[in-house]
Amino acid sequence: MAAGAKRAFFSMGEHTLKVPMELFAINRRRLAERLKKVAPNTVVVLQGGQDVSLYCTDVDYKFQQESYFNWMFGVREPGFYGALDVNKGRSFLFIPRLPEEYSVFLGKIKSTDDFKAYYDVDEVHYNDQIKDVLKSLNPKKLLTLHGLNTDSGYTCKEAVFEGISEFNVDNSILHPEIAECRVIKTPEEIEVIRYTNKISSEAHKVVMQKIHPGMYEYQGEAIFLEYCYYVGGARSEAYTCICGSGENAAILHYGHAGAPNDKRIEDGDLCLFDMGCKYAGYTSDITVTFPASGKFTEDQKAIYNAVLIARTAVIENMKPGVSWVDMHRLAFKMMLTYLKKFGLLVGDVDEMIEAGIGAILQPHGLGHLLGCDVHDVGGYLDGHPTRPAEPGFNKLRTARTLLPGMVLTVEPGCYFNDVMLQKAMKNPDQAKFFNAAVLERVKNVGSVRIEDDVLVTDCGAEILTDVPRTVEEIEEFILKAKRCDSGLLESLQSPEN
Repeated sequence: MAAGAKRAFFSMGEHTLKVPMELFAINRRRLAERLKKVAPNTVVVLQGGQDVSLYCTDVDYKFQQESYFNWMFGVREPGFYGALDVNKGRSFLFIPRLPEEYSVFLGKIKSTDDFKAYYDVDEVHYNDQIKDVLKSLNPKKLLTLHGLNTDSGYTCKEAVFEGISEFNVDNSILHPEIAECRVIKTPEEIEVIRYTNKISSEAHKVVMQKIHPGMYEYQGEAIFLEYCYYVGGARSEAYTCICGSGENAAILHYGHAGAPNDKRIEDGDLCLFDMGCKYAGYTSDITVTFPASGKFTEDQKAIYNAVLIARTAVIENMKPGVSWVDMHRLAFKMMLTYLKKFGLLVGDVDEMIEAGIGAILQPHGLGHLLGCDVHDVGGYLDGHPTRPAEPGFNKLRTARTLLPGMVLTVEPGCYFNDVMLQKAMKNPDQAKFFNAAVLERVKNVGSVRIEDDVLVTDCGAEILTDVPRTVEEIEEFILKAKRCDSGLLESLQSPEN
């Protein structure tokens, strides 16, 4: 940016975080530095997201930018292309030519200069000029994005434009380099993730204080989304909200269209609420588990503490050079050891892990990378550890060694899922580890998951999430709110009022 020029940033108002467009310029520079070593004299070309109609209607889904495009340019609008001259580091945006009637239905048509200033790029042209502009750069190759997302199983959408066949296109080089860039967060990116954690944490706390028996699960979702948008300016959620109570908490991705957070919350239910907001294209992912009544039963307390001790042990041992697989094993060991002391399990803990008992009670990995996507990219890139085959470990979303700047979720859980438990109790090699009488008593607890977003630092780890975590903290936090509500009600009912 020229000296004295106005700083470009994204914001949803003075009460929200200002995200400098320099964040995305830094990302482009990092990518260019990597590519200079493997593909000099090339130009990166990305295609941004498009508006998608709701089936055959003239109503569109709420637009969210494609994550790689957001990472490089921070563009909010659909229909854009972007390019990066690797050697010179120059950035280009290409925008759609909009018809005059756009200004009637959708607002002012911004000029190329408007977008150049707002997104702080070197040049802005129209989409129908892509071929000519790229020809003038005389690249040895165009690098397009093509690679597998190991979390979704889907392949990135490769840029396509009229005239691309006239270039030497390589779609194999870019993906591993840009994905590796996204694994390590810059200080600027971390500040945005801090913000999404701050807003989501506060929203979770509001939900914890307002939820009570007799309400419906979706009302917790509504409270959360309203807070994130109204207070934090976060228009989009990072993923479909999971608001499971009672037995629904044992369904890992509850909240979908077939189970839309629609159960009535009963007295005695544990609520497992997994929700996060998205701001400036960056996400958060937080799970809290709390009693709807504000007070844990003794069995609920025991299961909760088994998960909490696993979560805390992992975070205390996270640091650069540590294997994520080892952290997963540590979580299993801590949780199963506690459950053995409680009386739910019997036998040798290492043998339990080998027999897959950890996977029965926690049928998912310890956590995942977090960034522009809630399950962020880079989990199984070439040159890094492959997915483990061992039962209980084969669900890990990454097996990497931790590095400074990584942000991961730590989310151990203990689930009493009937399908998983019935299969286990029919298998003598697994059933022998369970105390059947205690299992029958506690399986109505539902489930517990505790999930924090954690930054790997130079010498350890930093928890970005800020919600009550211990049993005592949760009970005091919820009951304090209930006392306040009760006091307010009594004052309103007083004859003096």
